[in-house]
Amino acid sequence: MELFVLLIVLLILAETSYLTFVKHKPGRNNRRLIYVDTSVLIDGRILNVARTGFIDGELIILKDVLLELQLLADSRDSEKRTRGRMGLEAASELERIENINTEVVDEKTDSKKVDEILLKLAKTNRAAILTIDYNLIKIAEAEKIETLNVNELALAVRNEFLPGEKMKLKIIEKGSNRGQGVGHLKNGTMVVVERAANQIGKTVEIEFVRFHETPAGKIIFARLARKKNN
Repeated sequence: MELFVLLIVLLILAETSYLTFVKHKPGRNNRRLIYVDTSVLIDGRILNVARTGFIDGELIILKDVLLELQLLADSRDSEKRTRGRMGLEAASELERIENINTEVVDEKTDSKKVDEILLKLAKTNRAAILTIDYNLIKIAEAEKIETLNVNELALAVRNEFLPGEKMKLKIIEKGSNRGQGVGHLKNGTMVVVERAANQIGKTVEIEFVRFHETPAGKIIFARLARKKNN
């Protein structure tokens, strides 16, 4: 009888130890870990995605990522300084969003470069990397590491423009081919406009012609809209 009682006690202790281990192991509640890249924080669109509750996982922001943003924020270059500050603000805002768990952690690895640290930790912990960095995505794919690309998400849910549709667009620079001007939609999609190289700095009416998918995202080709005859 005493032996039977002893066996029951041992079984209870074993079950309790197992449940305690499950409760405290990484990736609590069996939710996957998602490491946040510097590029996503600078971009800022992740805040809107996080607020919707569509992210199913624990967001992890490494201190190395914050340090990289801090270096940008302290830069003498005004553009880099602005990008760094935007990234730091986005990281702070993510921690305040209630419907998603965001944690800042200090993970020590042998690597010094942020991209290498993200890749190593994601592979070790079977986690995903949230990024819009094209080169990082390609390396992660080669390493069989899952990535979540905000650019792909934006393209998947955006309203499509139809060929022949017109809109106003600011031409900001010359294109790679002669005579081309380049502008961007609000979601960052590049628009290449024929015969608009002399319109840089101006907002013109354009007409969409066709769309082209590339590994880095979608490019829209357009032309200057014809003026209506009175």
